Amino acid sequence: MPARTLLAPIPLPVLRPGPRHRVNPLIPSAASRSGNDPIFALNAEAQRRAAAGESVVNATLGALMDDDGRLSILPSVVEALAQVPAQKAAAYAPIAGSPPFLQAVVADVFGDGPLAAQTVAAATPGGSGALTLAITNFLEPGQALLTTDFYWGPYHTMATHTGRAVETFPMFAANGGFDVAAFDAALQRQVERQGRALVFLNSPCHNPTGYSLDADEWRAVAASVRRCGERAPVTLLIDLAYARFAAAQVDWVELVQPVLDTATLLVAWSASKSFAQYGARVGAVLATHRDPEQRQRIQAAFSFACRGTWSNCNHLGQLAITGLLADPAQRARADLDRARLIALLDERVTAWNREAQKAGLRYPRYEGGFFVTVFCDDAEAAAARAREDGVFVVPVRGDGRSALRVALCSTSVAAVPRVVAALQRAVG
Repeated sequence: MPARTLLAPIPLPVLRPGPRHRVNPLIPSAASRSGNDPIFALNAEAQRRAAAGESVVNATLGALMDDDGRLSILPSVVEALAQVPAQKAAAYAPIAGSPPFLQAVVADVFGDGPLAAQTVAAATPGGSGALTLAITNFLEPGQALLTTDFYWGPYHTMATHTGRAVETFPMFAANGGFDVAAFDAALQRQVERQGRALVFLNSPCHNPTGYSLDADEWRAVAASVRRCGERAPVTLLIDLAYARFAAAQVDWVELVQPVLDTATLLVAWSASKSFAQYGARVGAVLATHRDPEQRQRIQAAFSFACRGTWSNCNHLGQLAITGLLADPAQRARADLDRARLIALLDERVTAWNREAQKAGLRYPRYEGGFFVTVFCDDAEAAAARAREDGVFVVPVRGDGRSALRVALCSTSVAAVPRVVAALQRAVG
């Protein structure tokens, strides 16, 4: 008997478009979402025009570039990554992160001070993962986090994607400093309405404005959080993404300690900027609380959320960064490499302040960091006018005012005068 084919081809019906096939299979909340981050979209347009031969200054993307337009790297980090044994790197990392990595990150933030012993941590895919864990573990669905009116757009993306929201308060007072009174009033309102609060503060070197809180502003923030923590659960998250590039290092750790009398302190830590490893996706969330039982609950919640969201994080990156943080020789080399990048960025900051002040541009105090923001009446229109001059910046909006975010991290020092001139024309 001839052999019989067990899986004979079965003719498939021809599907013609009909009412059933035009029904959107997505859930309603996902059906109308934008597929691309607006910053990445502007970056792509700038790259297209540059590839076509146009002279372009691309001041959109938050990655530190050398003055020749190449991505800046730390050779010590590349070396550390290459030295990790292949079999160790290929193995799964523990769900909450490698313990030596987490210990090294806690020491990086708090040193050997008293807060280190009161802190638990979990590894995350970059600082973004830390923010996501904060949102999903310290807010109920339908509630809102509180942050400044100028803020990094993905805060909103992460919040809405997880069924939460973002509420803001005016970041700047009439004198140009941080609006402590507006913050305190907004926090009190939120505690009264929600019965809890989660605050995101990105300082030093705030994205998008470049502003860094001074010592008095930190004290006032801590006092407000402490007061509100007496009424309801309040959590203060410090987003440290750009902290390594701050010109004047204020001891925020010492200044915010009073919040722990009544509230929880979180830190979003990232290797993306501080070690120039954006693609490695190495980060961590730190949680500081005075009560050991509460720390255990927070640690368990983080581990559960890690498993339910991304399972575990980049093991190669954790192993390499652990050495760069904990080994004195490796850390010294990384600090030396980073110092070169800080000096590169500081040149641009100095050039910007000189040229922008001469041009009369309105912007917050700017002492260091990847970004600065220029206030204007109509950010979308101003950004479009700047693009006509071949200068790409990102329009951003606050509560009742708008601005243009300039990524000096990706702008050569020689291009700063051109950027300032284009913005002077654009904002009128």
